[in-house]
Amino acid sequence: MPKRSDIKKVLVIGSGPIVIGQAAEFDYAGAQACRVLKSEGVNVVLCNSNPATIMTDKALADEIYLEPLTEESLKRIIIKEKPDSLLASLGGQTGLTMGCKLAKSGFLEKHGVKLIGTKLDAIDRSEDRELFKETRFREFTTHRKPRLSAKRSQQAVGFFFKNNTL
Repeated sequence: MPKRSDIKKVLVIGSGPIVIGQAAEFDYAGAQACRVLKSEGVNVVLCNSNPATIMTDKALADEIYLEPLTEESLKRIIIKEKPDSLLASLGGQTGLTMGCKLAKSGFLEKHGVKLIGTKLDAIDRSEDRELFKETRFREFTTHRKPRLSAKRSQQAVGFFFKNNTL
């Protein structure tokens, strides 16, 4: 995938509190994202409520905010730092929830911030059971080839030639 030239400054929502043996993958993923973004010359702003994570290392972000992962905190940081993008999908459920709230309220658009990493529609479809069920049902019913349960080989061969399918 080519580098996007429109991304200059990214706010990364961190993983927040981590219980020993649980959710450390979000910290690792976020730390790797910060490292790669910085190596590509992108200015990285990180907000995380947990100072005891790898991603809050000063080498991984240009600006680090140890703040509660709330709408109010993130809004304040966005207004101050003016990022052009928000990466919310690496912070686990908290990051996804905050990113969705900021996008749906119109705050991101008002401040010229793009939600990157995962589209809002995809997050909604994965979070809402009914939307997920509809998406999966539509996917299975629109791409399904004709099928037959045959009792004799002649029946199966006839079906194959009629539908030109396997």
